[in-house]
Amino acid sequence: MYLLRPSRPIVCVVVLISFLFVGCRPSAPSTTQDLNGTLETQSDRIAVVVSTLNNLWFVVLSDAARERTEELGYTASVFDSQNDPAKESQHFDNIIASRCGAILFNCTDARGSIANVRRAKGAGIPVFCMDREIEANDAAVSQILSDNYSGCVALGQYFVEEVGETGNYIELLGLVSDTNTWNRSKGFHTVVDRYPDLKMVAQQSAEFDRSKALEVLEALLQRNPDIDAVFCGNDAMAMGAYQALLASGKASKVKVFGFDGSDDAVRAVAEGKIAATVMQFPKTMARMAAENADKYLKGERDFPQRIPVAVELVTPANVKKFGDYGRKP
Repeated sequence: MYLLRPSRPIVCVVVLISFLFVGCRPSAPSTTQDLNGTLETQSDRIAVVVSTLNNLWFVVLSDAARERTEELGYTASVFDSQNDPAKESQHFDNIIASRCGAILFNCTDARGSIANVRRAKGAGIPVFCMDREIEANDAAVSQILSDNYSGCVALGQYFVEEVGETGNYIELLGLVSDTNTWNRSKGFHTVVDRYPDLKMVAQQSAEFDRSKALEVLEALLQRNPDIDAVFCGNDAMAMGAYQALLASGKASKVKVFGFDGSDDAVRAVAEGKIAATVMQFPKTMARMAAENADKYLKGERDFPQRIPVAVELVTPANVKKFGDYGRKP
C-alpha cells in the first residue's frame, strides 16, 4: 500500500513592474529606495520649469538655468508651461512622481502657483523661484527677482524727460496674475502720476505677448489717435506696439518704452525705434537659482526668501554697453 503524498505545488511567479516616470529627463529614470522602501529624491536631477518658451527672454532664462545646472554636475530637464497654470500643475505632478532633487521655477501665476510649490515642498523637493515671484513666504526656499519697481521708477523719470510734463499715453500691461506686471506699473506711476497733465488715456493687458500687443494697440489707436507715448510692461509688447505704430504711420511721432533688455529691443533703442528699455539680467537670475539649488542639495539651509537683482536703464546714450541679455564684456 502506497501513501501518496500530495506533491508540493510549484509556484511560478512572474512580476512585471513598470514605472513610467515622465519627469526630470526624457527617458524614464529609476527611483532609489531607502531601507524602509520609501522613495528618495534623485538629487542628481534638477527640473527647470518656465512660464513660456514662446518669448525669447524666457528661452534665455531657461537655457542659462539648464547650462549652469549641468556645469554643476546635475542632469537638467526644461518644462514649458505655455503660460497655462494647468500645464504647470501637470509638470509638477510628473516632477514630484519622478522625485527630482530640486526645481528651478518661473511661475505662471503669482497666487495660483503657490499650491504647486507647496506640493513639491511637501514631497521633499526644494523650489527656487527665478524672475517671477509667488505671493507666499513659506513655500519656495528662495526667490531671485529683478528689482522691477525701482527699474520702472527710473524708466518713469526718463519717460517724463522724453515726453515732457504734458501729453497723452497708453499703458500696455503684462499678465494681470503676475506680480511683475503690477510692480512695474506701480513704479512707473509713482513718478508719472505726479504730473497731472500727463494723461493715461487707456490701460489694457497684452499679456506680455508681442502679437497681442500689436492687436491691442491697433484697437486702442482707433479710439485714441492722438497719443505721445506707449509704456509697455515688457519688451515683447514694446516691439508689438512699435509694429502697430509703424502700420498706422505714427512710429516717428509716438515714443515707446519697454522693459526686459531683450536683444531686439536693445537694437531698437540703438536704431531710434523705441525710446528706452530696462535691462534685467535673466542669465544672472538663472545661474543664481541653480547655484542655490546646488548649495541646498549639499546641505546649506540659510537662504533669504527674496533676493533682488539690480536692473539698469538702457537709453540711446548708453545702449552700446548692452547686448546678449546683459552688459557687454
